Amino acid sequence: MMYALTRPALFRIDAERAHHVTLASLAAAYKTGLLSTAYRPIFAPVECMGMRFANPVGLAAGLDKNGAYIDALAALGFGFIEIGTVTPRAQDGNPKPRLFRLPAAQAIINRMGFNNAGVDVLIQNVERAQYKGILGINIGKNATTPVEQAADDYLTCLEKVYTHASYVTVNISSPNTQGLRSLQSGDALIDLLSQLKNRQAQLASQHGHYVPLVLKVAPDLDEDTVQFIAEALVEFEIDGLIATNTTLARDGVTDLPHGDEAGGLSGRPVFLKSTAVLEQFALCLQGQIPLIGVGGIMQGLDAKAKIKAGAGLVQVYSGLIYTGPQLINDCVKAIVS
Repeated sequence: MMYALTRPALFRIDAERAHHVTLASLAAAYKTGLLSTAYRPIFAPVECMGMRFANPVGLAAGLDKNGAYIDALAALGFGFIEIGTVTPRAQDGNPKPRLFRLPAAQAIINRMGFNNAGVDVLIQNVERAQYKGILGINIGKNATTPVEQAADDYLTCLEKVYTHASYVTVNISSPNTQGLRSLQSGDALIDLLSQLKNRQAQLASQHGHYVPLVLKVAPDLDEDTVQFIAEALVEFEIDGLIATNTTLARDGVTDLPHGDEAGGLSGRPVFLKSTAVLEQFALCLQGQIPLIGVGGIMQGLDAKAKIKAGAGLVQVYSGLIYTGPQLINDCVKAIVS
């Protein structure tokens, strides 16, 4: 109800500005105790990756890139929170405007480009947060780092966030950092996963604590690439897979205002494509690796469809923009019903 009243005003201003206004308003409402009154989280525990999630519905990375709003977002009822994408060094991202709503399709196009304050600032924010639930930290590479040296950036971030994360997501699927998606196939993927798993083992020994590694992939994958990635995940004992990130396809939005903007498309139009890729991974992996379904979840039945396709958990983001935080509990109810 609260969001239904404020959405019209938010949709009248620039999308990126509305994003920041919404987060600032959430933080203020959290401090006053309003969120705990307005939203009642549903406890429906799920075991995944050796951890117990409060419920199967999480926040996808991208909404809180710097981990500055963890407590306020957690109060909305998420079963887990994922922050980032974070890079070793702060960067501004791509030129503005870079975030566009397509209301007629319940879609968003973004070309943000991993804008963030850097991994050290994110860690400071995590240390200040009171949240004790499951926290994923999504890591990427700086735009100025050559793709051939991408592993260095991922290793730097992994080392820094390791003791602060419940799990770490390796984002090699954003379409908004040049060359990043090339890491999803061939020797580049094998080399990256090998280095990350070796460092994970070293860190686990050093800290006496194992933090799962999760890979996030694009929906724009052919069957051969899905099979290749699935085999690599098993070979290197990656702990989980998030399917999927945003799409470069423009199915259903080409005739809409902003439908031809460059960037990744999310929201309702990506649902079928992302769910199809999720299902392909489920068939290839046969339960060997946990799957997290994300992409186009706009109602509870969409979340249930991701679970049916093979996911153990789901994440939402764009759906929150169009339907508000009530989407979280709607998804939990649909999954457990």
